Amino acid sequence: MGVPKRLTEKQIKFAQLVVSNEGRMNGTECAREAGYGEACRIRAYELQNPKRYPLVVKYIGELRAENQKKYDVTYGRHITELAKIRQEALKKGAWSAAVNAEVARGKAAGLYIEQKIIRTGKLDDLSEDELEKRMAEIIDQYAPILEGVEEKDLKAKVKEKQKQIRLNPKEKEKSKKTKSLQPMKKVIDDNGSDPTSTSS
Repeated sequence: MGVPKRLTEKQIKFAQLVVSNEGRMNGTECAREAGYGEACRIRAYELQNPKRYPLVVKYIGELRAENQKKYDVTYGRHITELAKIRQEALKKGAWSAAVNAEVARGKAAGLYIEQKIIRTGKLDDLSEDELEKRMAEIIDQYAPILEGVEEKDLKAKVKEKQKQIRLNPKEKEKSKKTKSLQPMKKVIDDNGSDPTSTSS
């Protein structure tokens, strides 16, 4: 009898169903859907046996490889897909979705680096020289954020606060406690009336 040189339409359909429905349909269900009728369970087994139907097994392998290549996540494909999502969101006026897609692109490109810095110890435990050195390091690290803030003013404020804490033990305790919320001041408009009142 020999091995056929070409696949039949039923065999092609069976192979496509097996690959496209992996995890959702078993071989028997794929054979039934492909039109194999009553003997679909036996036919499904035979069609996936490389000794009986090597062309079908080869075709299933080719389809799987094609799908793998088509849906494989690569850096370039990922960035491009996120750019498409962003563009569609912008067209629809979905600004939040567009921003999220752009942030995701930035993260994928490595533009955003999540940093967590854990510091131990207290500033009031440092000597004046250690504090000077630490402040210089912080100012160097955060220079872009501190634009417009004079280094001398910043150092003076920190030194003054440290001196207050060292000299006054009550101030030290006060700095440890969190401040409670203060009541808001009553707002009065130019006419002398309360604009938040409900009377008309």
